[in-house]
Amino acid sequence: MRTEAYGAASGRFSGFLENPVVGMAPWIVFSLLVGPGRFEIAVGIALAIIVALLVAGRVVHRGSSWKLLEVADVVFFAALAVIGALASEGTLRWLETYAGEVSNLALTVIAFGSMAVRMPFTLQYAREQSDPALWHTPAFLRTNYVITGVWGLAFLVAALAGGFGDLVLRDPDNLWTGWVIQILAIVAALRFTAWYPGVVRARARGEAGPGGASLLLPLAGLLVPVGIAVLVFDGGVWWLGVALIVAGGLLTKALQARA
Repeated sequence: MRTEAYGAASGRFSGFLENPVVGMAPWIVFSLLVGPGRFEIAVGIALAIIVALLVAGRVVHRGSSWKLLEVADVVFFAALAVIGALASEGTLRWLETYAGEVSNLALTVIAFGSMAVRMPFTLQYAREQSDPALWHTPAFLRTNYVITGVWGLAFLVAALAGGFGDLVLRDPDNLWTGWVIQILAIVAALRFTAWYPGVVRARARGEAGPGGASLLLPLAGLLVPVGIAVLVFDGGVWWLGVALIVAGGLLTKALQARA
């Protein structure tokens, strides 16, 4: 029994490491954490995540090849750490303000660039979880192009939101541009990554796949905590916080009924 439990846990952990979201975790954490006075902390946490994931991945998958996203993780954040250590006070202030947008734009380039060279970055992860007979089928390739494209759009939205907060509002910690919009974009991409393969598999079998309600349900659920955050941190528009909480509750119930 103990051996079977260990095998099941090991399988779940292996599946976790084979998810492309894991490779993006350092970037997501960094872009959300970085800000005035937090550059060194954000880089340090991102590098710690990278090292932990690389070590865990090599232990679980001995001899596995490096992935595009892993290489980008190491190069980008190691370079940021060196630049941050040597930067002048003015450069460090610039990094504290704009490094989040730089990282999101870098991921946008990686996503669309990998599609341009016909190797969407999610493909390397998807191949580790699927039968080699599927690797070159049109549906398998198309699925990875779509998912990679959605991630590229999510990071572009996050970069534009952060840039608007920094350059137009002059407020890097603005609740909406620095947190809400960026988190919603990432959560939407996460949910789409989990939802879309099931749709493709259902279509291939000629069955009714997961509906749009199941895709939108987690996003509707986020409206409630967003509304609470507005009430706590932006009392000037308390009415918007109340409206989001009510809308989130009603929409979640409606989507649950349909799903």
